[in-house]
Amino acid sequence: MVDLEYIAMFLNTLTPKFYVALTGTSSLISGLILIFEWWYFRKYGTSFIEQVSLNHLGPWLGGVENNNNGNNNTNNSQNNNQQSVPECKVWRNPLNLLRGAEYNRYTWVTGKEPLTYYDMNLSAQDHQTFFTCDTDHSRPSDELASVPSAVMQRAWRERNPQARIKAAHEALEKDSECATAYILLAEEEATTILETERLFKQALKVGEANYKKSQSTQHLGAHYEAIHRRDTNVCVYVRRRLAMCARKLGRVKEAVKMMRDLMKEFPMMSVLNIHENLIEALLELQAYADVQAVLAKYDDISLPKSATICYTAALLKARAVADKFSPEIASKRGLSTAEMNAVEAIHRAVEFNPHVPKYLLETKSLILPPEHLLKRGDSEAIAYAFFHLPHWKRVDGALNLLHCTWEGTFRMIPYPLEKGHLFYPYPSCTESADRELLPAFHEVSVYPKKELPFFILFTAGLCSVTALLALLTHQFPEPMGLVAKTFLNTITSPFNFLVEKLEGVLPSNLWHQLTRL
Repeated sequence: MVDLEYIAMFLNTLTPKFYVALTGTSSLISGLILIFEWWYFRKYGTSFIEQVSLNHLGPWLGGVENNNNGNNNTNNSQNNNQQSVPECKVWRNPLNLLRGAEYNRYTWVTGKEPLTYYDMNLSAQDHQTFFTCDTDHSRPSDELASVPSAVMQRAWRERNPQARIKAAHEALEKDSECATAYILLAEEEATTILETERLFKQALKVGEANYKKSQSTQHLGAHYEAIHRRDTNVCVYVRRRLAMCARKLGRVKEAVKMMRDLMKEFPMMSVLNIHENLIEALLELQAYADVQAVLAKYDDISLPKSATICYTAALLKARAVADKFSPEIASKRGLSTAEMNAVEAIHRAVEFNPHVPKYLLETKSLILPPEHLLKRGDSEAIAYAFFHLPHWKRVDGALNLLHCTWEGTFRMIPYPLEKGHLFYPYPSCTESADRELLPAFHEVSVYPKKELPFFILFTAGLCSVTALLALLTHQFPEPMGLVAKTFLNTITSPFNFLVEKLEGVLPSNLWHQLTRL
């Protein structure tokens, strides 16, 4: 045991410079920890120290459960993971823009990339699924080099846009009737909507001829059936894109007719969500009765919801009362039945996707929508508001009603990650998925708002206190040195008292043996 006299002597010999160095070093170290913790929280949404503690120290402190419980926990975690996959599934944006004519134009003007690599990689996988088939893989390698479909298969996998465009031109040189090559050039090389439409029309001409040819031979075997499925995807994709071009060029009625015909001819392609394109075009025509008819078909409990479905239903109900709605009058007389229905529809929409109102009310800036979106996430909110904000503005009082009522949703679901009201609980994975889909210059909307982790607050307080002590010790060395010694003496006084009691209780020879240790 160390003699207490030596401890007291050591404390008395400490100079104010030592305390300045001690507090300054502590302030520097805690400041560096604070900066790292803040950066990690902004990037990943969690505390690094907390994560390390839970993942590495938690098992040591908590111990290991028996094997049966471990197996049960493993099975439960697997079931939970299986249930959480659909919640965080990434969907193709039904209204995604054109890379050459729209996304690239934004890059030329701002110098910013609106699409992330993750988003573009998902699109490349989609194109390979839509526009290639198994027969493209089954040919000999020397034959593949000269087959346009194989060239296009390589083009869809290329990361460099110029390499993709070059491969598409190469495919057209080998076969001037390669529909997928026209699709790639329309999507990425064309710089205007008119040029894009011209290329898509060429693709449609070739694609329809291939579709009719493969339709007559699809019954001959799996090989021909795969080719027909590929040709069907090409035709549906091109006709949908042509309808979107017509919508962008102001030929809205023509676009509506093309979309209706497409949905009628290919009802099994509902997975592409063509009805969302139709809803947006009908809203542009202010054909609200037709919009209601589409909602009646697709706003069904058995079908997956979307922000377009929920917020369009809210807009139609708000349209009936919004022009005469006044929060002051409503607070005095109460809400009428129509107003209550509109408010409930808004609450339903906000519960499904709580990020949308900030974009509709223009309290958060919009960016170009990504090519893929996460339902109930910030990416879906951006995609919806980008195209539907003008429709809300066109209805008098709709945004005012939304402004007055949307925050009331959160009173009904105080714990959205644990229990929902009209929908299943809000998925906790949306933030990480949206960060992958949205560009780095966009501040991702997070729901529910996360409080700052304890360790960030702790390190911030520690950094501030030690920095203040270092400053005071530097400015007033003698008084602060006296305060430090008094503080240390106060801390050691209980220990000194305990030692004195032990010295009085234990025999002297035993006590001397202990002090020599």
